[in-house]
Amino acid sequence: MRRRDFGLGALAMGSAAGFSARAQTPQPTPQPAAPPAAPATPDQLMASLREQSKAAALAGLALNRDEVLWQGVAGVRRTDQPDLATLSDRWHLGSNTKAMTAAVYARLVEKGQAKWGATVPELFPDLRPNPAWSAITVEQLMGHVGGLSDKTLLDVPWLIAARGDPRPLRDQRRALAAKAFASPPAGKPGVFEYANADFILLGAAIERIADAPWEDVIKAEVFDPLELSTAGFGAPLGEAPWGHARDGHPLDPTGVSDNPPALGPAGTVHMALADYAKFLRVFMSDGKGLLSADSVRHLTTPPTDEVRSYAGGWITFKASPWTGKPGLAHEGSNTWWHMVALVSPASGVAVVTATNDDARGAKAAQALALGLTKRFDS
Repeated sequence: MRRRDFGLGALAMGSAAGFSARAQTPQPTPQPAAPPAAPATPDQLMASLREQSKAAALAGLALNRDEVLWQGVAGVRRTDQPDLATLSDRWHLGSNTKAMTAAVYARLVEKGQAKWGATVPELFPDLRPNPAWSAITVEQLMGHVGGLSDKTLLDVPWLIAARGDPRPLRDQRRALAAKAFASPPAGKPGVFEYANADFILLGAAIERIADAPWEDVIKAEVFDPLELSTAGFGAPLGEAPWGHARDGHPLDPTGVSDNPPALGPAGTVHMALADYAKFLRVFMSDGKGLLSADSVRHLTTPPTDEVRSYAGGWITFKASPWTGKPGLAHEGSNTWWHMVALVSPASGVAVVTATNDDARGAKAAQALALGLTKRFDS
């Protein structure tokens, strides 16, 4: 199985001109398509990038703390049908789900049900983790520096088995946690290694604390408070765009069209861009009614002191390559969809772009995000 078939790789921004992949194996830095010179409007930029890429559809939205500054969409829901994509359509978030899972944990901390600095044995007292995990904290898991590795946990046999696993999702995630923590870390604690397992197991910890499936907890703690009425899990059903395979054909969402549901906390949420904008606003507005300002700071403070690092589901920058100001970024892909989010908390501007055609549209989504940021956050 090809690396991209895992559909689990988030992309960390490497420079203003490109994004460096962090996934199962080292990959060359993909270069996003350069925006056309001096586009007259965001709509023209989006249309041009979509035409250049031949992606099924491309969508974007720019916002500040108070309002949507621009939103647009170009293309079709699926390449074998004429139906156009719309502004109200739902898009797959991929690994951008991770920041939402981290926000759920922060909500539980604020309620006194969880705590910052919790160690693996405290998160999973019933599993009796290997002593090597005794000092690994929840912040390290959220920062991908706890020593977990997808290479040993999310291998091809597990991925295949997970698609047909009849057990409740809570049981599947607990079983993965038991496997992960029964042995010493496969990676080196303190060294960054992007691992979807970190957030799957964070989801398992949330399920133990709340005594409910992650899907129910994130709805109660994030979707409902922010009124994210279009939020759901997996490829969106009904009147919605379809994801597209690498050969360009659309994938029926009732078939194999997303990662196994057990991976939910690491990347299976979908929603309309206007709803996702409400979540982004949390990180520009001291919590925006969802979290305290202290929780937002905690979630976006990395456990390692680097110019670019990772915390709480975000790639963090002391000086972002797109504005030079502090920033947050993330990309998500399940192999068939792609999303990019760039947030400038100090200036109170964010952009999000999405495509339902990862193979052809990922670079266009990156270029659109950079172009929108240049226009609205300069």
